[in-house]
Amino acid sequence: MALRLDEGDAELSEINVTPFIDVILVLLIVFMVAAPLSTVDVPVNLPGSSAPASDRPEEPLWLTLTAEQSLLLDDSPVARDALAAALDAQTGGKRETPVFLRADRTIDYGALMQVLDALRSAGYLKVALVGLEAAP
Repeated sequence: MALRLDEGDAELSEINVTPFIDVILVLLIVFMVAAPLSTVDVPVNLPGSSAPASDRPEEPLWLTLTAEQSLLLDDSPVARDALAAALDAQTGGKRETPVFLRADRTIDYGALMQVLDALRSAGYLKVALVGLEAAP
């Protein structure tokens, strides 16, 4: 007794991808809605500090970034590429000496980061940012 299969009774060998595509489209919509929420686009106006001033060292080392983006070590101008040599000459090669960095209020963040990178490359890792004391 042989079984005969009609063409209508044959199994389908193709995978139905419609539910898979539906799931992918739902995930795509979820990520498209959630992605803008994960970025922070808040303008920041940093306030002054009301923390008590810390004690100054006997001979502080001042590095100033002016509004024209020129550097002054104490009161003498310094080229950016000669900053490491000038710092070593001023401190006698003591790289643990704290450097007090003063920057003009109009300096953009990128210029300040370039100076901080130059200090890090020179080996001066103790950098203090100087600001005005705010009224309590």
